[in-house]
Amino acid sequence: MSTSIKFENISKQYRLGLVSTNTLSHDLNRWFTMNIRGKEDPYLRIGETNIRDHKGISDYVWALRDINFEVQQGDVLGIIGKNGAGKSTLLKILSKVTAPSTGTIKAQGRIASLLEVGTGFHPEMTGKENIYMNGAIMGMTKSEINRKFDEIVDFSGVERYIDTPVKRYSSGMTVRLGFAIAAYLDPEILVVDEVLAVGDAEFQKKAIGKMEDVSKGEGRTVLFVSHNMGSIKSLCNKGILLIDGGIDYSGSINSVVDRYLNYSKQNTKILIPDRLDRVGSMEIKATEIKITTLDGKILNSVISGQDFKIVLGFEKTVNHVFHNVNIAFSIRDTNEIPLTLIHNRLTGDSMDISKSQGEFELIIRRLSLNEGSYWISYSIMKDNGTTGFFDCLYNVLELKVEKGDYYKTGEIAPPDFGPLLIDGKFRMND
Repeated sequence: MSTSIKFENISKQYRLGLVSTNTLSHDLNRWFTMNIRGKEDPYLRIGETNIRDHKGISDYVWALRDINFEVQQGDVLGIIGKNGAGKSTLLKILSKVTAPSTGTIKAQGRIASLLEVGTGFHPEMTGKENIYMNGAIMGMTKSEINRKFDEIVDFSGVERYIDTPVKRYSSGMTVRLGFAIAAYLDPEILVVDEVLAVGDAEFQKKAIGKMEDVSKGEGRTVLFVSHNMGSIKSLCNKGILLIDGGIDYSGSINSVVDRYLNYSKQNTKILIPDRLDRVGSMEIKATEIKITTLDGKILNSVISGQDFKIVLGFEKTVNHVFHNVNIAFSIRDTNEIPLTLIHNRLTGDSMDISKSQGEFELIIRRLSLNEGSYWISYSIMKDNGTTGFFDCLYNVLELKVEKGDYYKTGEIAPPDFGPLLIDGKFRMND
């Protein structure tokens, strides 16, 4: 099998907040060193790893560093890692949206990319005009695009609006059309970022099915970024795990996902104040999280059907009263598939924070989760969640659920039937 894509020593450096070095001395030094002396960019010798939630001492950061790997024709490669690991940067370099600071990429054939909502679209042009423009950019003739046009429109489901300027499309319509163009214009390499999450469940299922057809049926190469480990495992045959801009591991998709999940699980053992992947202003920040009984006794595990509390300790770092604070907890399974999310705006419980420290409590009645392990995430949001985060942290605590007599009948639901238990009752009407 031939090599479809080869990454050789790919690195990408940014200076924080700036397009150029933004100082005359830096720009002159860079120009003189590279153009007169014929040497490499002097600023590539400095810089720090891009750990986005850690204060550094250098203005230069490496979004990617020394990336080397090959993708064979027909492979479906899953690229996984936490936010800020460099996944999207890698795809943007491959798609020539941005250039690498060092290294080269060798790709065989046409590349079609779906990276962000609206990427590659001209907002003033209609959907139809954008289809022909994208096809022309990929080197296709008008007759080739004509043959694919009806399929693109049918798959995207925007036939009624095909002669409407794209600027009037919703984000879901834009993603549908963008994916249809990328998938149906016969690219040898299809690159898809997690933008598919914008679409509804029906569209995501169609898109994943189409990517399977492209790779398995047509022998084309697919690179796929997603935080949904279920989709990654079902679609991809190989994977790479990016951590802080470098490749931590590559191999079969199952082994890569297992390593990522173990890495994430190890993160939950780190105390909240020591976690580096927190997001937010930290004007209100969490200090600890625990699971307790209703009377406050700490639990290591919970039984299906049990009442319990999630308790989040917090402290305020500024002398200010905050109104309409939104507290949210989400639960994901071990494949990082979201199962549920609850916040105090949903429950109608108003939160105004005036004291310097305290605890948020969520009482959960009759836990409707089957036996297994799950992950709890939290977020503390401003103004009912409309203006950003005070503090947010994913996979902060493992929720271990033991089997229990949820239905009070002595019958235990098998865990392989799925994670959710339904509080139902059968009856027969005459």
